[in-house]
This record gives sequence, C-alpha cells and structure tokens, in this order.
Amino acid sequence: MGVEAEEFGASVDGRRIFVTGADGLVGSWLTSRLITLGAEVTILRREQEPISALRFNGAAAECEVVAGDLMDSTLLEAEFAARNIDTVLHLGAQATVGPANLSPRETFESNVAGSWNVLEAARLSDVSGVVVASSDTAYGPSAVLPYTEAMALEASHPYDASKAAADIIARSYWSTYGLPVVVTRMANLYGGGDRNRSRLVPETAAAIIAGRAPVIRSDGSPERDFLYVSDAVDAYLAIIDLLDAGLGAGQAFNAGSGIPRKAIEIVETMCRVAGVDLVADLRGSGVPEGEIDRHWIDSAKLRGLCGWEPKVQLEDGLALTLDWYREHPEVLAD
Repeated sequence: MGVEAEEFGASVDGRRIFVTGADGLVGSWLTSRLITLGAEVTILRREQEPISALRFNGAAAECEVVAGDLMDSTLLEAEFAARNIDTVLHLGAQATVGPANLSPRETFESNVAGSWNVLEAARLSDVSGVVVASSDTAYGPSAVLPYTEAMALEASHPYDASKAAADIIARSYWSTYGLPVVVTRMANLYGGGDRNRSRLVPETAAAIIAGRAPVIRSDGSPERDFLYVSDAVDAYLAIIDLLDAGLGAGQAFNAGSGIPRKAIEIVETMCRVAGVDLVADLRGSGVPEGEIDRHWIDSAKLRGLCGWEPKVQLEDGLALTLDWYREHPEVLAD
C-alpha cells in the first residue's frame, strides 16, 4: 500500500495551497477541511462572494481571496509566484450539462483554456503538485461498465468533451514537463451546498422542504454513481498524500461508490429518509439530451494505493444533505 489511510491529508499543515472552484460543492468542503488541517489556503473568486457552503462553514474568513478569472493567465502566474504556492487544486469549471450544450464556446474556454492557464502557471512557478478535477463523464457512453482508468476517453457531448480535453492536457504536463499532476474522475457528487437546482439531489431537497413533487428531467431510469461530498474530500486529500509519497503523478484516479442508482431510486430514498410521501414528477423519456444513460466507476486503483473507500452510505448521505439544506434554505432559493 502506498500511503496509510488513517488520516488523509495530515501533511498539509502549513502548506500553501491554491484552490480554484472553492465556492462550488466539493471546493467549499475541501477548502474547509484544508483549513482545519492547518493549510494556508488562497482561493480564486471571479465575482462577489456567492451563497455557498464556504460561507456557512466559516472557512471563507480564513482564506486569502484573489479576485480574478481562470482566463487571466498573467494573474495566475503572478499569484502562484508571489505567494510561493506549493500545491494547486483546480476544481474551477463550468460544471453543468445544459449550459454546456447551449454555450459550448464558453464551456471550452472555461474548462479547457482555463485549465491550461492553471497548468502553465503551475509549471512556471515550479509547484510541487497539481490536482485537476476531470469527471467520470469524460469516459463517454460505454457498453462496458464500470469505468476503469484503463479505458479510453470517448466523450461525445460538449461538457464531457471539455473535461476529457482538460484531462489529457493535464496529464501531458507530467510526461512533457515533469509537472506532478494527478487527475480525478469522480462520480456524481452530492451534499449540502450544491446550489444547482438542475441536479437531482438539490432539486429533491428543495421539493421536500417545499412539500411539492420532486422534478426528474427524465423517465427516472438513467443510472448514476453517487458519492457523498466528504468522501470526495477524503479522495482529494488521499491523492495529495500520494503525490507527497512520489506516487500517482501523470495518472488519473476514479472515485465513486461503484453502485449504480436510478434517478427514481434517489428521489424515493430521499423522500423515505425525510419521512414524506411525495411522488416524483417525471418530465422526460429516457435520458436528457446531452447526458449519458448509464455510468458508474471502479475505484479499485485508488483503494489499492492508499486504502481510500467511501464511508458514507447513500441513505446517511441523503439525510445529512437534507438536514444541511433545512438549516440553510436560502441556498435553494429561486
């Protein structure tokens, strides 16, 4: 086994870490954990502080904030150098399928050009490690499941293609320049703080709180792999540990539960956990346009190297998520 699994991220105490996408679902929880572990965290923020978990968990006040955009390569290079950044966690992206289909140019600029700007700034600043968030959707539709890291990336829609392109570019920085880069390909992530009501779990939470029928943008049959946000944070910390141990550079790692769940199952489970009797409002046939019908992943590679595996079962994770939204209903406001 490459590293011990008892406490992932123990080595980040005092480390200077730059996080993009820190106001997103995973970014907010990861940033909070990094601060708890003693890291000196700088975050990139494009606009005024949004309503996110980063605000409610108190971590926002503990971060250094750089106002700017992923497209500003000069800013990134200057900040990495001036702050002597050691580790970069690149989670910033346009992360929604619908807008990606409507505006592919903006998606490619953010997810592809934005990623190479981060990577180039990291190369020029000689940082010791970069972790880039790709996605399990980069694999594209496949008759062979679960996804493993050995499979080719065959994305067929704008969002998926943007993640696959950034994934390949990121790994090229290891083989060409020796920049220690790792790519994460994670399952559908859920937890308190996701503001995107087009996603299944936030929509279902909003519906339960409002006492209305949860909307499913399909016939309920598409299958996904769901991973609770704290397990995703553990995976990121485990990958930092791997880089510290001289392992994993230039590679991609899956992280997920490995269990396919139908959309209707998620809604029914969340309603059962909440103790409410609501019937889903099905608004589609089959899979929504631009999405993959069935996908889930094998995390054996990461588990074998460091012992990472999901700790939070689906029902527990959905209960924790619903509790979080009940405490912070403004996050789900229209």
